[in-house]
Amino acid sequence: MIGLNRVKTWILIAALGGLFVLIGAAIGGRQGMVVALGIALVFNFSMYWFSDKIAIATTRSKPVTEQEAPELYRIVRELTQLNQMPMPRIYVSEMMQPNAFATGRNPDHAVVAVTRGILEILDERELRAVLAHELSHVANRDILIGSIAAAIGMSITFLARFALWFGSGDDRNGFGMVGLLLAWVLAPIAAAIIQMAVSRSREYQADESGAILSRDPDALAGALRKLEASAGKFPVPASVSPAEAHLFIVNPFRGRQASSSLANLFSTHPPTAERIARLEQIKQEIG
Repeated sequence: MIGLNRVKTWILIAALGGLFVLIGAAIGGRQGMVVALGIALVFNFSMYWFSDKIAIATTRSKPVTEQEAPELYRIVRELTQLNQMPMPRIYVSEMMQPNAFATGRNPDHAVVAVTRGILEILDERELRAVLAHELSHVANRDILIGSIAAAIGMSITFLARFALWFGSGDDRNGFGMVGLLLAWVLAPIAAAIIQMAVSRSREYQADESGAILSRDPDALAGALRKLEASAGKFPVPASVSPAEAHLFIVNPFRGRQASSSLANLFSTHPPTAERIARLEQIKQEIG
């Protein structure tokens, strides 16, 4: 399943790239497409390269030493040794909302962070399962995949707006003002939907990889239940952007999980009930 999810992720990214090329050729011509793509890719490359520093700053996370958090270090060290990966830097955010995230451009420059709230509500088994999930994001190179999707999506959005302001007077492409307006509205939506689908596939994959790494899918399911029950009860710091929601194990900006298919389409994470159901199936598979 891990391999299949990875293939699906790259297919989504390829489809988004193809959509970008079609829209760019239609509304901006070759020159406008190249300029817009270049600006967007440079911006997103910078975001990718400094992703750990940005996430740490916005979540107000602080590094902790092994003396300050011996249990946290012990669990992470055990899991990294099992997965044969480098030891990440460990941070704690003072956010009271129970959550966790991983960031960094590759396993050698990874950060795993937990909030103060999650340390207060999870037992050791559940915390170990959550950390296994986050380390799986690092091992699966999800940050690279997410950065590629974000770069293409941002390029589409930027190009559509660029064309609206600067391309409306160019009649050579025959697209017209109506087409420009449609592109301005629809291109960001298309980019967002595909990016969210990429994020959701990554969460399923990390759930599976984390459950296998910890050998305890029950604990991860239990942690997700607790995180779901606490959703919306604690404010999110103003410094945290909705664009960073995909970093966390659960979306920090939602309240109780919406049940409608439309709401799920625009969710950065899969429905928690579906994640738990998959974990129960994994439990049966691994015994």
